[in-house]
Amino acid sequence: MRLIGLDPGLRNTGWGVIDVTDNRLSHVANGVVSTDARRSLAERLVQLEEGLAAVIERFAPGEAAVEETFVNRNPGSTLKLGQARGIALLVPARAGLAVAEYPPNLIKKTVVGSGHAAKEQIQMMVRTLLPGCAITNADAADALAVAICHAHHRSARMMIARSAAGVGTEALR
Repeated sequence: MRLIGLDPGLRNTGWGVIDVTDNRLSHVANGVVSTDARRSLAERLVQLEEGLAAVIERFAPGEAAVEETFVNRNPGSTLKLGQARGIALLVPARAGLAVAEYPPNLIKKTVVGSGHAAKEQIQMMVRTLLPGCAITNADAADALAVAICHAHHRSARMMIARSAAGVGTEALR
């Protein structure tokens, strides 16, 4: 299964693509879709939409995961981030992908083991979990962390669903 993680931002939206085979994760690609701050908000949202659509078309993920919005002190910045996040949810959904959402603390806890991990800790663990991965920047590292979080929680949900359906319980009888 190929997964894409997205770390939304109006200036930079990080993206990270991983492949999941059983319990093994492998890095496919990562990067950032950047917008031109001299353009209007509407034009910047179009830049995000076009950039993310191109990434999804190129790497053909089967599912997507998006980091939930972190509310900050500046209401204007929070609103703009929410609009960028809307694009990050819309583009994969429009491409027919299932889209999961995860809060920042859960992503950090899943990848690092601490819900209040620093950016440097996240980058170090992403490099550890995805050997040979050359991370573009902090936004791309965060997006890879979102994808890793989704991979772990996705497999747990699948195991629970199989157990509830009685699949794989024959050995227990």
